[in-house]
Amino acid sequence: MSAPERISARTIEVAGFRTRLLESVAPAEHDSGAPILLLHGYSDSADTWWRVLELLAHRGHRAAAIDLPGFGEADRLRPDEPMYVQYREVVAATCELLWGDEAPIIAGNSMGGALAFLCAEGRPSPAGIVPIGPAGFDHPGWFRVIEQQPLLRWALNDALPVPTPVLRSITSRVFRQLAYGDVSRAHPEDLERYARHVSSARDVRRLLATGRRLMGELVDPFALAQVDCPVLLVWGERDRMVSCRGARHVLAALPDARFERLAGVGHCPQLEVPELVCDLLGGFRWALRSQDWDAMDGLSAAA
Repeated sequence: MSAPERISARTIEVAGFRTRLLESVAPAEHDSGAPILLLHGYSDSADTWWRVLELLAHRGHRAAAIDLPGFGEADRLRPDEPMYVQYREVVAATCELLWGDEAPIIAGNSMGGALAFLCAEGRPSPAGIVPIGPAGFDHPGWFRVIEQQPLLRWALNDALPVPTPVLRSITSRVFRQLAYGDVSRAHPEDLERYARHVSSARDVRRLLATGRRLMGELVDPFALAQVDCPVLLVWGERDRMVSCRGARHVLAALPDARFERLAGVGHCPQLEVPELVCDLLGGFRWALRSQDWDAMDGLSAAA
């Protein structure tokens, strides 16, 4: 099977939203352990998991990623209801649609990492969660950093409409600078997938408005004492958007959580070091199945 065939894409309707689902295509007889649901961050889409999904499929793991409402190809959020309430409903409905009563691993980056924690506070609990650079700790000025990007501000100048190809080029350049610890690791295909969801300045303004709405929901959003499933916390030490110092709050509240700090890696490890992220997800999955955390020790050394 060639690499592109390892991922299937389809439209689904869950919790009242139409959205896009990406799934790893792996022979069922090669799979064991909990399925994995992958959640993207703010302004991103399921495409951020493309390389990880290919690797998971190659290794025989069941996994899927979705566009969360308001992003990618998903319907827009309902304006009169908190974002994370809607997202938790979408995650629960997606898991039920794909895997019935089987408890999944929920892994998420940034906004999706915060959502993984919030899903673990509810019942039924996931099999485990893997927050990657989760938002919501120390409430840093990540959104201000985005809004103040000079290229982005120039692109929003109504006096000089920016053609779509130029706007996408600007968007991908800003994303590359903010998302990677080492920009030389950025793949052009990943940047193109990220930027293709932006066609006009109106799209950028809508994303910025969603970001402002999100900021209000990320002020002390967690009840970590309610999280009783296994946790693997992953953070890039060169994360410019959400400082890895936020890990101290998680580890203080959840002393049994495993913490992987990735040297030289930025805000989106799934793009920058997809093989390592796949190793960590696979190791976590194996540890849950075997109930043996020592199974991850080799991966800890690699990280």
